[in-house]
Amino acid sequence: MKVIQNGVLAVTASCFLAFAGVACDNTARGVKQDAAEAAKDAEKAAAATKAEAKDLSADAKKAAGEAGAAIDAAKETFDVKKALTLDSTVDASNINVDTNHETMTVVLKGHVPNASMKGKAGRIAAQEAPNYKIDNQLVIKP
Repeated sequence: MKVIQNGVLAVTASCFLAFAGVACDNTARGVKQDAAEAAKDAEKAAAATKAEAKDLSADAKKAAGEAGAAIDAAKETFDVKKALTLDSTVDASNINVDTNHETMTVVLKGHVPNASMKGKAGRIAAQEAPNYKIDNQLVIKP
């Protein structure tokens, strides 16, 4: 009887070890599969992040370019207004200078006492902002 019990015990132990081996093999395959899926998910997330970073970089470059253009336009406005103010033949007290960086245009608004001053103000603006169109909207008001 003892021999039968030992035999049953040996068969049971063998079955248990075989089952454990299969279970471990399944677990190892499952872990590998999970790791592979996690790696794919990480690659997808990295690609999405890279694309988003590229878009943000392009947006930042565009914003920087626009800011630079706006600064250039403000400089042109300042240079034209300063030149008009320093010219003794032009009364610049009623002249407003606006610069549009998108259309590359300097606009002169306001009024001057005569046509000669209007023409002179336009020429000064053109000289100070050579890469800009000049829109001389000054009104003659004696």
